[in-house]
Amino acid sequence: MIEAATLLDGSGLQGMEPGTIALIVLAGFAAGWVDAVVGGGGLLQLPALLLVPGISPVQALATNKLGSVFGTTTSAVTYYRRAHPDLRTAIPMATVALAGSFGGAILATLLPEEVIKPVIIAALIAVGLFTLFKPTAGELTNLRHTGSRHHAVAAVIGLVIGGYDGLIGPGTGSFLIIAMVAFMGYNFLAASAKAKIVNMATNLGALAFFLPSGHLLWGIGLVLGAANMVGGYLGARMAVSKGSKFIRIVFLAVVGALILKLGYDVLFPAA
Repeated sequence: MIEAATLLDGSGLQGMEPGTIALIVLAGFAAGWVDAVVGGGGLLQLPALLLVPGISPVQALATNKLGSVFGTTTSAVTYYRRAHPDLRTAIPMATVALAGSFGGAILATLLPEEVIKPVIIAALIAVGLFTLFKPTAGELTNLRHTGSRHHAVAAVIGLVIGGYDGLIGPGTGSFLIIAMVAFMGYNFLAASAKAKIVNMATNLGALAFFLPSGHLLWGIGLVLGAANMVGGYLGARMAVSKGSKFIRIVFLAVVGALILKLGYDVLFPAA
């Protein structure tokens, strides 16, 4: 269960070693790039935050969301300007996902993480196998549904994955992309472009819960956000220029890393 005690106050930067700040900047940049392409930047960002002396898990989670908002907003705008995603699907999906993320953030203070992680690992393995053994999936857009059914499927995906993002987080962008590829018929580039808009909303939803709670470390979050913006901009430009095949390769790499990281956490839980 996430510990709610506040161990650091204010910006969180007071007395922090330059090496720790440099690590946060590097992690924020790399996370922004990964999030812009396929999601999963939390795999890099959260562990870096947890290395800050005196930080509590709930402070790390809240500060991670603040930094991620900058990165996902930057990549969402970049995708919109270069790939022109269909906002008629993305905006309603993002709205539902925001509500799901807010609810997930509430549950994050109540449910033990170890109960959920094995389920997430199983889902990631299934996602990885689907992508690996269906090499043509996500190459071309071939929508499976139309009209109200299309929007209903998008809403369900947004609600479920939005709730997951507020509750745990790592891999949210990856889950969004594969859900839109597998259940809606988008190619990887179109799915990634929409996923950034939805992921921006899920970050805002979780942040709306954490903002009044007093757990945000503003200084660290803004440093993280600046690094996220640069990584997100460069990642989105590269994804758009290189297309769906490139996104698929990075996607498989990130999903594999997530499986290893979460699997290690389950097999060797921290004391």
